[in-house]
Amino acid sequence: MYLHLGQNVVVEEVDVIGIFDLDNTTGSYLTRDFLGDAEKDGRLTNVTDELPKSFIVCSANESARNSGENSNKIYLSQLSPQTLYNRTKFGKKFSFFD
Repeated sequence: MYLHLGQNVVVEEVDVIGIFDLDNTTGSYLTRDFLGDAEKDGRLTNVTDELPKSFIVCSANESARNSGENSNKIYLSQLSPQTLYNRTKFGKKFSFFD
């Protein structure tokens, strides 16, 4: 299954490591350092023209993992973490509208 992050960006659900709320997590210097390092390394992709509400950490493809490099990819999205979660197979499992 695939997860649509916004602005025609789609990732495979199995590659998603975590979906995080920017408002709740960027208060920590560790999160700010993590996102800053990802931006410096070119692993951060902004998929919105609006103010981002969440960031999604994804594992990279198998060839990058086999090379041993830090290959996590981070996406900034205008969608809330709850909306993204509801789009996953886990969110659909608990939907009241099925």
